[in-house]
Amino acid sequence: MKKIIILASVCYALTVSAQSKRPDNWFNLDATNNNVNGVSTERTYEELLKGKKSTTIIVGVLDSGVDYFHEDLKDIMWTNPKEIAGNGIDDDKNGYIDDIHGWNFMGNKDGKNVEKDNLELTRVYKDLKAKYDGKTEESLATKAEKKEFKFWLLVKADYDKEVAENEARVNQYKFIRDAVAGVVEKIKTEKGIQTVTGEDLKAFETKDPKEKQGKMIAMAQAGAGTSPDQLIEKLNEAIESMDGSRYDVNADTRSIVGDNYTDMNERYYGNADCKGPGSLHGTHVAGIIAATRKNNIGMDGIADNVRIMSVRCVPDGDERDKDIANAIRYAVDNGASILNMSFGKKYSPGKKAVDDAVKYAESKGVLIIHAAGNDGENIDEITHFPCKKFEGTKKEASNFVDIGALSWKPDDEITASFSNYGKKTVDLFSPGVDIYSTLPENKYGDLSGTSMACPVAAGVAAVLKSYYPELTAAQLKKILIKSSIKKYEDKKVIKPGTKDEMVKFDELSKTAGIINLYEAVKMAQGMVKVKG
Repeated sequence: MKKIIILASVCYALTVSAQSKRPDNWFNLDATNNNVNGVSTERTYEELLKGKKSTTIIVGVLDSGVDYFHEDLKDIMWTNPKEIAGNGIDDDKNGYIDDIHGWNFMGNKDGKNVEKDNLELTRVYKDLKAKYDGKTEESLATKAEKKEFKFWLLVKADYDKEVAENEARVNQYKFIRDAVAGVVEKIKTEKGIQTVTGEDLKAFETKDPKEKQGKMIAMAQAGAGTSPDQLIEKLNEAIESMDGSRYDVNADTRSIVGDNYTDMNERYYGNADCKGPGSLHGTHVAGIIAATRKNNIGMDGIADNVRIMSVRCVPDGDERDKDIANAIRYAVDNGASILNMSFGKKYSPGKKAVDDAVKYAESKGVLIIHAAGNDGENIDEITHFPCKKFEGTKKEASNFVDIGALSWKPDDEITASFSNYGKKTVDLFSPGVDIYSTLPENKYGDLSGTSMACPVAAGVAAVLKSYYPELTAAQLKKILIKSSIKKYEDKKVIKPGTKDEMVKFDELSKTAGIINLYEAVKMAQGMVKVKG
């Protein structure tokens, strides 16, 4: 899901007006004191937690990998106390050799790693195509075959549609990139300069329609804090990520790992490279949760006494159910009390294995925070996997929270344009647009997505668990929901996935709630006092 999030960020960025710019560190700010719907992190530490003791807890970041050398993360990474780094021995006998900061389920024992993979849609399409391509329902003998054949027709239509849409998006992005690049290069040549500013763009005159469009887009982005060169770079990244590899039915990426992929019970494979290639997404997520606070560099995460365990299981493409199930079990078995899962997909052939792992986490009192997804869809109607509902039953996991994304903009623009939603499915909303956090190689930057809203929620939960360690996963979930801010409950907002369709905010989630650390801590204090 990693590149999908970046795409969401790029797509969203193209719609930002010239007057719009997110307030610095907005997700940590407070609605009352700062007039922005952050989660009140700074206010909470200053007014409610100052001088209080906390317990170090472990948060499992199940993602694309985390740059554990990063200047703002190296001091808050989990270090396996029973493992000796680099000796090639499973010192703690947990089945994973040299797992110092976590584990990588997308690599092999020789150190090679999967970076790109196709979509689960592509894998399902390939399997069903081999069975049913060219056949008719009438030619099939059993009810089970006929049922699966109907599913194949749906999958085929979905696959064909996505391939066509991907091609259209690539062409659109190339047009925009070329239009902006053409204007930028022309200005550089005419003025003999290396860097084009907003003022340069404003002064540029042209009658060419394509250049006019390029100028307009570049000016809007410059006003939002993205330089023309940065915009071109983002567009190139987006185009590269849409190279068609996600739809390649002949991709053989899994052979790198060398496991028996059909054996969903196999657990001990992979390697200790929990940074891996392509760790941008996971590094950004980790920083939101717990980047070192008050060290005068970079940015401040939400939680101040957390250790990040990196469990690499999400490629550039769709995650595999077997890896997710094993990542959950690994994190639980090695002490994580909260799991951040900023990923998701449309199909889940191995859902039972994931469900069993979620149940295992539930039995161990581990809270799972999951991103609702970035398709602007109602996931009551279109399932976004993994999900809290167990397969073949009406039961739901009690330790599973789905998070939608919130914009920093006020009033009717409060919901992120890309965020999935669902009156029966999404539990809460939290900040997820233009979130500034850590990037690999000691860099920082903004990304947008429910992938960012998810670690904001996980960071809040981590603070609660750290300062009130006796709270159970069920209690943490209850506090997050009950303490959430309801001030938009009856207000109309722009429905995600639409340009201007209005809907009441309480139609987008179960609670109409916005996560807030200040209110959550107050509630936690009350619960602990009553209990004690």
